[in-house]
Amino acid sequence: MKAGPREWLGLFVLTLPTLLLALDATVLNLAVPHISADLKPSSAELLWSIDIYGFMIAGFLVTMGTLGDRIGRRKLLMIGALGFGLASVLAAKATSPEMLIAARALLGITGATLMPSTLALISNMFKDPKQRGVAISVWVTCFSVGVAVGPVLGGAFLEWFWWGSVFLLAVPVMVVLLVATPLLIPEYKDAEAGRIDLASVVLSLVTVLPAIYGIKRMAEQGTDAQAVVTLLAGVVFGVLFVLRQRELADPLLDLRLFANRAFTTALLVLLLGLGLMGGLYLFITQYLQLVEGLSPIRAGLWLLPAAGALIVASSLTPAIAGKVGPGYVVGGALFLSVLGYALIGLVDSTDGLPLLVTGFVLIYTGISPMMVLGTDLVVGSAPPERAGSAAAMSETAMEFGIALGIAGLGSVVTAVYRDEIGEALPPGLAESAAETARDTLAGADAVSDSLGAQVLEQAREAFTNGMNLASGIAGVIVAVTAVAAMVLLRHVPAGGAEDAGADEGPVEGTGPFR
Repeated sequence: MKAGPREWLGLFVLTLPTLLLALDATVLNLAVPHISADLKPSSAELLWSIDIYGFMIAGFLVTMGTLGDRIGRRKLLMIGALGFGLASVLAAKATSPEMLIAARALLGITGATLMPSTLALISNMFKDPKQRGVAISVWVTCFSVGVAVGPVLGGAFLEWFWWGSVFLLAVPVMVVLLVATPLLIPEYKDAEAGRIDLASVVLSLVTVLPAIYGIKRMAEQGTDAQAVVTLLAGVVFGVLFVLRQRELADPLLDLRLFANRAFTTALLVLLLGLGLMGGLYLFITQYLQLVEGLSPIRAGLWLLPAAGALIVASSLTPAIAGKVGPGYVVGGALFLSVLGYALIGLVDSTDGLPLLVTGFVLIYTGISPMMVLGTDLVVGSAPPERAGSAAAMSETAMEFGIALGIAGLGSVVTAVYRDEIGEALPPGLAESAAETARDTLAGADAVSDSLGAQVLEQAREAFTNGMNLASGIAGVIVAVTAVAAMVLLRHVPAGGAEDAGADEGPVEGTGPFR
């Protein structure tokens, strides 16, 4: 059955949370100086106010995706929208670092309800494989618009209003969502689902949260004892979580989904592709501001060409995949992004802006088909009653991927930077200033008066060299991922035609990618 006008109007409503979450993920970094001046948080409090949002989203995605399957995806979406709006007001009105951290934690928990609910509802509303591919393409495009507009819009709000205004962007969006959803979005849930196993919920949280924390700590502090212990704790609890799911008749996460080759391959491609891009994105934004000396708004404007390329590629992906086949489209596009990584590997610290922007355009163009088709493969491979759980797995893979990308590539950039800057620091420099300069390029910029122009330029060159090496490593991994995508997804037919999928395991899907 093909979707009609009501479903397409409903799709517009379902893209609003996606747009909003992309905005919310980018604007806070711009507001950090203003928050620091107003609330005067400690360095640890400031770090937690930024990180707690991602921690909570990653930790609660699996639970919320499965909860939507049980109580109704539309109901969970509306509960989450109301909670997100209220938490946004709380964050905007925060009068202390503790209050801001608590509000950001609530934003993460309620935000975890939005993405899997919207994706699951899309898979339910658009039964036709071709229409579902187009709908997910629109969903990805709106996420791209949010990423592109976030820095520019956030910078403008911070210039005109107080820092809390960036959180209030969510309120009118959530009001529209709450009014329109009952009118345009039908309810879907698994009528035969049992009660949620609370032990599984706890195990999922103590698996994901320590793992994400350990990975992020490795990116920031190196491989210290705390990072290793928390990572190992996440692994141990993860094993216990898997063992419990295998014993339950109605598990929180249906492990049989992983028997589907398209599902598992798409998850891995999303994890690696988005993770490496997300890791490099962090250093590209730093390059624009700390090496090129651009303001946040101007840096955001230079990122718009890449976001525009992603939007165009997302729109074209379903039509191309309908003729060529998803596996070859994903693999071929990833090879295009490899060229982008190679260009960024050649950027220098004096006049590298054109090459950087061109490379980033190619990277974004190359990952777009992966985002569209990878998400469609994950959601479309799952049975209708497990769509929320599958969507949550897709989002969790992205969160883990980005955390791993930042940690892995961050370690490379940091190692190169500290090695090269250590040799360039002038003798007689105060130990506190030397330590700050050795830590990060932002630190070197902060003590630039003590370093002098020549040493600061060497710090910029050291950072750029680290970014070059990280980009080269990312390019090699993406090239291997591209080959794997072509080989492992070659059985997925073009155009959404039905496929017998004899070798695909016991899980029956709802669409062509089963």
